Amino acid sequence: MKIIKFLFGTTRGLILVAITLIALVTAIWGTLSGPMVEWGVRDITVKLLGMKLNPLERAGRIIMLYHSIAMAVVAIEVYMITSVVPMRISHKRTINSTITLGYMLAMFGGLGFAYFGHNYILHGIFLLGQSLIFYSGIILAVALWPWREEYYVSDEVYAHTKKGVDKERIAFFVMTVATLGSAIYGAIAGSMFGNGFNSFLAEDIIREPYKQVFYRAVIGHLHIMLTLIAVAITLVVSRWVDFKGFWHKLAMPAFIWGTIIITLGVWSIIPFENLAHKIIYVGSGLILLGALFLVIYTWDMLIREHKKKWGKENAGFFTSIKALLADPLRFGATWQMVFMNFVVTFVGIFMAINLEEVMRVWMWREERITLTGHWHVLAGIIATIILLFYGEMINLKGAIRKIYGWFIIIFSDLAFVGATLYSLKRLFMPEILQEKAVSTQMLMIDFGLGALLVILAIVLLWRLYDLFRKKGFWTKEMENPELGLKPTSKISEQ
Repeated sequence: MKIIKFLFGTTRGLILVAITLIALVTAIWGTLSGPMVEWGVRDITVKLLGMKLNPLERAGRIIMLYHSIAMAVVAIEVYMITSVVPMRISHKRTINSTITLGYMLAMFGGLGFAYFGHNYILHGIFLLGQSLIFYSGIILAVALWPWREEYYVSDEVYAHTKKGVDKERIAFFVMTVATLGSAIYGAIAGSMFGNGFNSFLAEDIIREPYKQVFYRAVIGHLHIMLTLIAVAITLVVSRWVDFKGFWHKLAMPAFIWGTIIITLGVWSIIPFENLAHKIIYVGSGLILLGALFLVIYTWDMLIREHKKKWGKENAGFFTSIKALLADPLRFGATWQMVFMNFVVTFVGIFMAINLEEVMRVWMWREERITLTGHWHVLAGIIATIILLFYGEMINLKGAIRKIYGWFIIIFSDLAFVGATLYSLKRLFMPEILQEKAVSTQMLMIDFGLGALLVILAIVLLWRLYDLFRKKGFWTKEMENPELGLKPTSKISEQ
């Protein structure tokens, strides 16, 4: 019973369960595509599990798979938010328990319906799970309401209004409300499936000159939900590093208004498609600016902290670099935000600026690859930041902390660089010369992601082994809820 209480009654246990389920789904369903098809692994998986893969239903299956994984990722971020943002215990328990049941029903119902025969009871379970997740989001918005006096801040180092309303809490609240609205935005379109509106993948319709209303709604839903997931983990990181001071006061308004503007921009895609993209660019710019301020603060803090620890406050440039890299978890979380610009943001801006002159001159398949890689790399970077934060939560120290952190940073970035080069290969070489380059790029992707999955598997196997020990590490986590997190005034009990 203690193990069950740990897994489903503590933040670390809930996150561990969700990460494990995501890892299992990724490992199993990952055998259905890529080189696994050529090696015959997919056929083994399909026969062993009894999957039913009608080729005509491929788009629908992938949509279910994406949603099943995304719901679990959202749950992880909610667990993190309820652990680092002060709120009433009753709210926290209701939110965590509801979203846990919700994402599990959505995952098992969705995958069961899509891959193991169309039993509509399973589809109903999938919808029930999503409804519970939405309900937990409403409770989260209530719990985060910034205008309760009990959550006012008076410390001048944190951004707040004249009355003391915490602007960082406002940013969390705005992100939550925007996510709820954007979920409805996609749900309205989804409710029309089968009524003149069929399943599709966004990358498959990029060159259609006219996109019907619900197509644009689904594409907008895809983009805004991924963006808001990124905003959520950025705000969690800001709590993790105890973001404050001058840069905090600049960043929080940027996050608040950036989130509002980009959300309204996406929602206006249906009536004002051309204008909407300009609004989105403004919102994206503000969010990126807020993330930049967070990075500046964190890197400066890491350098000062470690130089002081080493008694070398006046040391030069190389000591500063060594101090910056001393903690791969906190450095890595913010480094991934910087790295994202090179493999996601700049690529997206380039595509938008040169859409007609470059992208539309390429074969459709090449533009499709670029778009698909664009979304997947951003999702992957978010996942690595979550894993780095989890390393902090389970209190990794010493050599293990460094190995875990640098493995995630180096090998994930290797894969993301390979994916970016692969998607843009037509820019710097003719098609006839691409064979060797593509082989190298695919090796970078496979090796990088493979190594990342290996380190994750090692951590999960260690956690599984530890659960069967009477006095394992998990017992210490239950006894000390603050283990792995700095007990500042901005972090609530676990």
